Amino acid sequence: MTEPSNMQATVQNITTALKDKPGALLPILHAIQDALGYVPAESVPAIAKALNLSRAEVHGVISFYHYFRDTKPGKHTIHLCRAESCQAMGGKQLEKHVKARLGIDFHETTADGKFSLEPVYCLGNCACSPAMQIGEEIYGRVSANSFDTAINETGEPA
Repeated sequence: MTEPSNMQATVQNITTALKDKPGALLPILHAIQDALGYVPAESVPAIAKALNLSRAEVHGVISFYHYFRDTKPGKHTIHLCRAESCQAMGGKQLEKHVKARLGIDFHETTADGKFSLEPVYCLGNCACSPAMQIGEEIYGRVSANSFDTAINETGEPA
Protein backbone atom coordinates (compact mmCIF):
# COMPACT_ATOMS: atom_id res chain seq x y z
CA MET A 1 0.00 0.00 0.00
CA THR A 2 1.25 3.47 -0.83
CA GLU A 3 1.89 5.53 2.30
CA PRO A 4 0.12 8.93 2.40
CA SER A 5 3.41 10.87 2.24
CA ASN A 6 4.56 8.76 -0.73
CA MET A 7 1.18 9.30 -2.36
CA GLN A 8 1.46 13.06 -1.89
CA ALA A 9 5.02 13.04 -3.26
CA THR A 10 3.92 11.02 -6.28
CA VAL A 11 1.05 13.42 -6.98
CA GLN A 12 3.33 16.43 -6.54
CA ASN A 13 6.03 15.02 -8.84
CA ILE A 14 3.53 14.16 -11.58
CA THR A 15 1.71 17.48 -11.30
CA THR A 16 4.94 19.46 -11.41
CA ALA A 17 6.21 17.51 -14.42
CA LEU A 18 3.02 17.85 -16.47
CA LYS A 19 1.32 21.09 -15.37
CA ASP A 20 2.71 23.16 -18.24
CA LYS A 21 1.43 20.83 -20.98
CA PRO A 22 -1.55 22.10 -22.96
CA GLY A 23 -4.66 20.47 -21.53
CA ALA A 24 -2.61 19.16 -18.61
CA LEU A 25 -5.48 17.91 -16.43
CA LEU A 26 -6.15 14.65 -18.28
CA PRO A 27 -2.46 13.68 -18.65
CA ILE A 28 -1.98 14.40 -14.93
CA LEU A 29 -4.99 12.30 -13.93
CA HIS A 30 -3.87 9.43 -16.18
CA ALA A 31 -0.33 9.54 -14.79
CA ILE A 32 -1.55 9.56 -11.19
CA GLN A 33 -3.89 6.65 -11.81
CA ASP A 34 -1.13 4.75 -13.62
CA ALA A 35 1.22 5.29 -10.68
CA LEU A 36 -1.20 4.72 -7.78
CA GLY A 37 -4.01 2.67 -9.33
CA TYR A 38 -6.52 5.44 -8.60
CA VAL A 39 -6.81 9.22 -8.18
CA PRO A 40 -7.09 9.78 -4.41
CA ALA A 41 -9.58 12.40 -3.28
CA GLU A 42 -6.77 13.92 -1.20
CA SER A 43 -4.89 14.73 -4.42
CA VAL A 44 -7.63 16.96 -5.86
CA PRO A 45 -6.64 20.17 -4.00
CA ALA A 46 -2.99 19.89 -5.09
CA ILE A 47 -3.97 19.25 -8.72
CA ALA A 48 -6.46 22.14 -8.68
CA LYS A 49 -3.90 24.54 -7.20
CA ALA A 50 -1.18 23.57 -9.68
CA LEU A 51 -3.52 24.09 -12.65
CA ASN A 52 -5.34 27.14 -11.26
CA LEU A 53 -8.64 25.27 -11.36
CA SER A 54 -11.31 24.83 -8.73
CA ARG A 55 -11.51 21.55 -6.84
CA ALA A 56 -14.99 21.15 -8.32
CA GLU A 57 -13.58 21.33 -11.85
CA VAL A 58 -10.99 18.64 -11.11
CA HIS A 59 -13.51 16.44 -9.32
CA GLY A 60 -15.97 16.93 -12.19
CA VAL A 61 -13.48 15.52 -14.69
CA ILE A 62 -12.63 12.57 -12.43
CA SER A 63 -16.28 11.71 -11.91
CA PHE A 64 -17.25 12.26 -15.56
CA TYR A 65 -14.83 9.74 -17.03
CA HIS A 66 -15.58 6.16 -15.99
CA TYR A 67 -11.93 5.26 -16.49
CA PHE A 68 -10.83 7.21 -13.42
CA ARG A 69 -11.18 5.65 -9.98
CA ASP A 70 -11.24 7.63 -6.76
CA THR A 71 -10.91 4.54 -4.59
CA LYS A 72 -8.08 2.06 -4.39
CA PRO A 73 -8.63 -0.87 -6.80
CA GLY A 74 -8.67 -4.50 -5.78
CA LYS A 75 -5.74 -6.82 -6.30
CA HIS A 76 -7.43 -8.09 -9.49
CA THR A 77 -9.53 -5.90 -11.78
CA ILE A 78 -12.23 -7.64 -13.78
CA HIS A 79 -13.35 -5.81 -16.91
CA LEU A 80 -16.70 -7.12 -18.08
CA CYS A 81 -17.65 -6.27 -21.67
CA ARG A 82 -20.97 -4.50 -22.10
CA ALA A 83 -20.83 -3.90 -25.87
CA GLU A 84 -23.63 -5.00 -28.20
CA SER A 85 -22.14 -8.33 -29.27
CA CYS A 86 -21.56 -9.44 -25.69
CA GLN A 87 -25.03 -8.27 -24.66
CA ALA A 88 -26.58 -10.28 -27.51
CA MET A 89 -24.70 -13.40 -26.41
CA GLY A 90 -25.77 -13.47 -22.77
CA GLY A 91 -23.79 -10.60 -21.29
CA LYS A 92 -26.67 -9.39 -19.10
CA GLN A 93 -27.05 -12.80 -17.46
CA LEU A 94 -23.29 -13.02 -16.98
CA GLU A 95 -23.26 -9.53 -15.46
CA LYS A 96 -25.93 -10.57 -12.93
CA HIS A 97 -23.93 -13.67 -12.00
CA VAL A 98 -20.64 -11.77 -11.64
CA LYS A 99 -22.20 -9.08 -9.45
CA ALA A 100 -23.94 -11.68 -7.27
CA ARG A 101 -20.83 -13.84 -6.98
CA LEU A 102 -18.60 -10.94 -6.01
CA GLY A 103 -21.24 -9.06 -4.01
CA ILE A 104 -20.38 -5.77 -5.73
CA ASP A 105 -21.54 -3.54 -8.56
CA PHE A 106 -19.52 -1.85 -11.29
CA HIS A 107 -16.88 0.58 -9.98
CA GLU A 108 -16.73 -1.23 -6.64
CA THR A 109 -14.21 -3.44 -4.88
CA THR A 110 -14.91 -6.51 -2.77
CA ALA A 111 -14.68 -5.97 0.98
CA ASP A 112 -11.55 -8.14 1.14
CA GLY A 113 -9.84 -5.96 -1.50
CA LYS A 114 -9.29 -8.87 -3.90
CA PHE A 115 -11.48 -7.89 -6.86
CA SER A 116 -12.70 -4.70 -8.53
CA LEU A 117 -15.38 -4.81 -11.21
CA GLU A 118 -15.32 -2.39 -14.12
CA PRO A 119 -17.45 -2.17 -17.26
CA VAL A 120 -15.71 -1.96 -20.61
CA TYR A 121 -17.36 -1.27 -23.94
CA CYS A 122 -15.39 -3.61 -26.15
CA LEU A 123 -12.44 -5.90 -25.67
CA GLY A 124 -12.15 -6.66 -29.38
CA ASN A 125 -13.16 -10.25 -28.77
CA CYS A 126 -16.62 -10.01 -30.35
CA ALA A 127 -16.38 -13.36 -32.14
CA CYS A 128 -16.11 -15.01 -28.71
CA SER A 129 -18.81 -13.09 -26.84
CA PRO A 130 -19.42 -12.58 -24.00
CA ALA A 131 -15.91 -11.49 -23.03
CA MET A 132 -14.09 -10.31 -19.95
CA GLN A 133 -10.57 -9.43 -18.93
CA ILE A 134 -8.89 -10.17 -15.62
CA GLY A 135 -5.58 -8.40 -15.34
CA GLU A 136 -3.91 -8.88 -18.72
CA GLU A 137 -5.80 -12.05 -19.70
CA ILE A 138 -8.85 -11.89 -21.98
CA TYR A 139 -11.50 -14.60 -21.74
CA GLY A 140 -14.08 -15.43 -24.41
CA ARG A 141 -17.41 -17.25 -24.41
CA VAL A 142 -17.62 -16.59 -20.69
CA SER A 143 -20.37 -18.40 -18.79
CA ALA A 144 -21.20 -18.39 -15.10
CA ASN A 145 -19.16 -21.58 -14.70
CA SER A 146 -16.14 -20.34 -16.64
CA PHE A 147 -16.24 -17.07 -14.68
CA ASP A 148 -16.17 -19.00 -11.41
CA THR A 149 -13.27 -21.12 -12.71
CA ALA A 150 -11.32 -18.01 -13.78
CA ILE A 151 -11.86 -16.39 -10.37
CA ASN A 152 -10.69 -19.54 -8.61
CA GLU A 153 -7.58 -19.63 -10.83
CA THR A 154 -6.48 -16.27 -9.43
CA GLY A 155 -5.73 -18.12 -6.20
CA GLU A 156 -8.08 -15.69 -4.49
CA PRO A 157 -11.55 -17.26 -4.18
CA ALA A 158 -14.30 -14.71 -3.78
